[in-house]
Order: sequence, then C-alpha cells, then structure tokens
Amino acid sequence: MSRIGVFVCHCGENIARTVDTAAVAQECGKLPGVIHSVDYKYMCSDPGQLMVKQAIAEHKLTGVVVAACSPHMHEKTFRRATAGAGLNPFLCEMANVREHCSWIHESRTAATEKAIDATRMIVEKVKRNAPLSPIHIPVTRRALVIGGGIAGIQAALDIADGGREVVLVEKEPSIGGHMSQLSETFPTLDCSQCILTPRMVEAFQHPRIKLYTYSEVESVDGYIGNFKVTIRKKARSVDEANCNGCGACQAVCPNKKIPSEFDAGLGKRSAIYVPFPQAVPNIPVIDRERCSYFRAKAKGSTKVVCGKCAEACGKGAVHFDQQDTLVTEDVGAIVVATGYRLYDIGKDQDSELLKGYGEYGYGTVPDVIDGMQFERLASASGPTAGKILRPSDGKEPTSVVFLQCIGSRDPSKGIEYCSKICCMYVAKHTMLYKHKVHHGQATVFYMDIRAAGKGYDEFTRRAIEEDGARYVRGRVSRLYRDGEVIKILGFDTLSGEPIEMDADMVVLATAMRPQAGMAELAQKLSVSYDKHGFINEAHPKLRPVETNTAGVFVAGACQSPRDIPDSVAMASATASKILGLLSNEQLEREPTVARVDESTCSACFHCERVCAYGAVEHKDIRDRSGNLVRVVASVNKGVCQGCGTCLATCPSKSLELDGFTDAQIHAAIMAF
Repeated sequence: MSRIGVFVCHCGENIARTVDTAAVAQECGKLPGVIHSVDYKYMCSDPGQLMVKQAIAEHKLTGVVVAACSPHMHEKTFRRATAGAGLNPFLCEMANVREHCSWIHESRTAATEKAIDATRMIVEKVKRNAPLSPIHIPVTRRALVIGGGIAGIQAALDIADGGREVVLVEKEPSIGGHMSQLSETFPTLDCSQCILTPRMVEAFQHPRIKLYTYSEVESVDGYIGNFKVTIRKKARSVDEANCNGCGACQAVCPNKKIPSEFDAGLGKRSAIYVPFPQAVPNIPVIDRERCSYFRAKAKGSTKVVCGKCAEACGKGAVHFDQQDTLVTEDVGAIVVATGYRLYDIGKDQDSELLKGYGEYGYGTVPDVIDGMQFERLASASGPTAGKILRPSDGKEPTSVVFLQCIGSRDPSKGIEYCSKICCMYVAKHTMLYKHKVHHGQATVFYMDIRAAGKGYDEFTRRAIEEDGARYVRGRVSRLYRDGEVIKILGFDTLSGEPIEMDADMVVLATAMRPQAGMAELAQKLSVSYDKHGFINEAHPKLRPVETNTAGVFVAGACQSPRDIPDSVAMASATASKILGLLSNEQLEREPTVARVDESTCSACFHCERVCAYGAVEHKDIRDRSGNLVRVVASVNKGVCQGCGTCLATCPSKSLELDGFTDAQIHAAIMAF
C-alpha cells in the first residue's frame, strides 16, 4: 500500500505569488495513497528538508513528491534528504509548478488548477516507482585536454598537479595559442610572453603531462570514465627525438617568403619553420604545400629538388618520407579547450550571415588591418620588432582609427553576439600606439563601451583621459584610399553630425568566433553546440563547465567569447571537476538508463541507429554448450544518458527506461 507525502514549496514568491500553494497541498492531501500533504515557504532550505525527513520517519512514507521548481535545480537536494531518512532516493520525485505553472500564467485560478494536476500526475507515477541502485563503473584515472592555448595549458597543469596524468593535444606545431601572439595583456599591460612562456615550458616538462603537438583528435569512443581516443600525429617530416632545435635547417631553406601565420600574414617564414622563437616544443615542421621538395614530388617529378634542410641537419632529423601516425589513449575525462579565431572579414564566408565588410576595404585598401595584425606590429617579437609601421610603405602612422564591433552585434552582416574582448583590446591598442608614437592620435569609433571586469572600466578611462585617445560614438559608413591617406566617412551620434577625417592606418576590431571544424569535433564528442559553433554548457548557472555528455568538459573561448582571466578561471574550474571525477576508482551514476527485454528483442537494432550516445551494443545469447543462439541488443549502462529515444523507436517494445516505465508514464497521463 502506498503512503505518499506531498510537499508544496512557495519558493518565496516565485510560486506562491501566482499559485495558491495551500490549496494545492489541501487538494493533494485528498488523493488516494497520500497520507501527508503540507506547504512551506522554502522547501529546499534546511528546515524544509528536515520536514521531509521527519515526515518519512513519522508517517512511514513509501514515496515523496515535492511540488516546487525544475528537477534540474533541486531533485538531487530532495533525493539526498530522502536517502538521509532511510528511504530509497529514487522514490522521490518533483513536480515542476514554478516553470510550468507560476512563471507562465497570470491567472491565479488557472495556475493553481494546473499545479494540482501536475502534482497529481507525479503522485501516480511515484506510486509505481521501484527502488533503484546507483550504477558503478570503473574509471580510467587520466584526462585528455584538446587545445594547447592558455585555457588548455592551465587545465592540464591543474589536473597534473592534482596527481593525475594528462594527455594534451594541440593541432599547431607549438602550444601557446593566440595568447602567444599578443604583445601585452589588459588591464595590467603585462608582457604576454613573460606570463605565458613559463607556463608552456612547465606543461612541456611536467612528468604527468604527455604532449602531442601538430596533432588532432581523430575519433572518440566510450563513455565517462572510459574513453578511448584516437589521435592523429601529423607528419612534421622532422624526427622529434633527434632534433635539437638548432635552426640550421631553417637557415638554409631557400623559400623564406611564405606569409607567417603567427605574424598574421605581416611577417615571413621559411618552408621548414618553428612558429615563433619561444615555441614549445622547439621542433620545426615542414610545410609540404610550400616546400620545393614536396611540390616537385606532388607533380610526379623523379628529380630530387632542394633537400637542403636534410643536408644541413647534423642530427639527421629531417625525414621526407615520414607519414601521419595514429595513437590511442585511454582517458576518463575530456576537456575541450580549442580556443577561438578572429572573424576574417576578407575570407570568412562559411555562414550565410557572414557577408563581409567591403565598405571597410580589408584586403583591398592598403593599411586596413585587423586587431591581431596590429598586435603583431606592437610586439617586440613581431615583423617590425615592436615598431608601429604601416604595412604598405613602412612609415610611422601619425593617426590611427580603430573601428569596433566589426562582425559583432551585427545580425545583418555578421554575428548578433558581443565578442566581449574588443572594447578592452582596442583601449589597449590605443595605449600601445601612444606609448610608441608619442605624437600620434588614436581615434576609436564605438557603439558603446562594454568594460565589465575588475579594473576594466578604469583601463578604458585611462586610455581616454591619460593617453588621449579620442572616442567617437558612431559608425563608419565607408572608407577609401585617397593618395597616402585613408578617408573615413562616419557619423557622430552624440553630436548628430557627420564626420570626415583622414587616417594613416585603420584597425578593425573583428568578432571572436569558434575555431574552424568545431562542429565536426563536437559530433565526435557527442556534445551540443549553438548555431555559431560554440560548445554548449550543460547549464549556464549550475553546470557552466560541463557539457550534455557526461565526462566531457569545456574551458575557455570555445564555449563563448572570453578574455584571458575568464579562460584561466574556467580552466581551473574544469580541472577541479575532473579531479573530483577521477578521485575514485569507480564512478557512481544515476540508474535512469534503458533496459532491454532479451526475450522479446527482435534484433532489428533500430535502437542502435538512433542512439546519439552509442550506448547500444550487440550481445550474443548462447546455449549451455556455448553455441550461438541469437544476437540481441544490449545497453551499456555507463554510456546511456536516459534520453529514451531507443524506447520510442523499438517496434517490439522490448526497451524500458528505469524510472520512466510505460506503466509509470501511463499512470501519470491517466491522472491528468
């Protein structure tokens, strides 16, 4: 016989303002099987949880229903309270009367009636709940970090310092990410390399970090605690074990006029190269598309062309016949920290929204550059050794115009979201420019200034008040070359006047976007992503570093536009989550998973085809002699996320979801 207790929460005024909680408790107390029904202001508080525990003990309850907020918020809270009173936690359910009733209805009568119906449905479901036990699965106590920027490095170091092994994978020849390209960082104007390089070296030398550079994740199989990851190590054409980074190969390479990706196309590199002097590891890679040897080979030539790098290498480390290799690593958790790329307004056309900014002349008007190119000009390791010079003629610009929100906050041409870092790095650029060109004038066209961070607003004010940057609230409609200057046509929305001015250089603050190929990576990891390609978090408030796939976490700008402090903080938060996950040899998971009735399974495997998590496996049924009788579907409890898709597609109705059986769902529907 059922002995159900119903507890209705006011949620302060969130529920009680629209729902008559006393009436809900009174009506639910009349339901068959309900022997205790009360309402209280805050059920999730300590006194509220104590009420649940006392009621279980006093009334010998066999089930608990809490009518309150979303189960995503406090189901675990009330199940812990239930377990604390000696009742199986899975005999406790929540009726969502906040999001489903009070927040969406204006009529108190209608909201109250709906809340009664919603609670009655859960009461009928709980009557048919069965005690369940958590699932325990073994854990591989090491982690994979995808991306070697500052977020990936921080996450890897924190996990490794916590005593767990880390596999760090970076697709570029060196770790460091975009932070390694920066001159100085806001709001303290610290030297980027001074901060980052020690961290890079520490990650490279850490005994518990295995580093794969110039490598990419090929495939991911398995589930939380037991992932099997295949990594493609791309051929460098250089033996990492023998190379000592002397640089002799780069010195003799005849092809030294290739635009440098690290210098944003402003500097040059050779066909065999190290991205930048502080690269980690300091091992060169051959650009096979630009190398004379490989280009001749691709054309079918049998004549040896060039090969000077191999001749110059005293260690014999250059191997033109080196091929990609695949390695497999077993890990228990995965961190996605792939970073960002800037919106290339000249070439970025991989979305219908991204239509370019022809009126700003990027790629056609000389001396119109983007923020990263200006960063490289200002950097001591950049192509001009830190001097601010015009790319077209090498002259020092006496006036520079900075245009903000190029691609950001512009649904008609670019992206509707704010890229968050642009206001700050533009303010930084005006300071760097003034520090290097004392007689120069920096002008910023902006929509509004978003400087929400510790010391950020003070930083932008410093750019204006101390360094003399001129801020104009308005947009530039067009710019064009007029002799040696760039004509700027715009509008000042504060004065209501049109503006026409000359500039020696124009810098475009372009939008921050996720890396190319993020959709493919997300699909390999079975994690969701938004329409822009940013990885979705499981919950923006309560689970900000987790994804919808258990065991896969996110850090840094691959989740949304973020600056360095936020990325580092997020990486450390991710590391703490993973260290908690890897702290035990076994992982405890909720038992809400699918179950196959092997006696009725027809082995059609429709369930396998629709399972988004790869949880359905083939199971051999054998007789006592070991002979194969038939094959049926089986659910890997460690992988299953309890979504129920397999149940909906099974033609023989051989699948049930523990905690959401057909009998439970039918009873809830009939109660309505």
